Amino acid sequence: MTEYAVVIERSPNNYGAWVPDLDGCVSTGKTLEEVKVNITEAITMHLELMREHGQAIPEPSAQVAVIQVA
Repeated sequence: MTEYAVVIERSPNNYGAWVPDLDGCVSTGKTLEEVKVNITEAITMHLELMREHGQAIPEPSAQVAVIQVA
């Protein structure tokens, strides 16, 4: 199983998510749980389309860190 880093951002009305390693792979959701489900589906579909078009599937390279500042 491959794991891709996902960035989730909150906006005033919903959540948005995008995948740094998969250009154009984005999704939204009204709740945090919904956006997680939606981006999972978006990643799956994105990879399927890449395979159908004979494109190379990028290996995950983005890393996520949470940095605390005072």
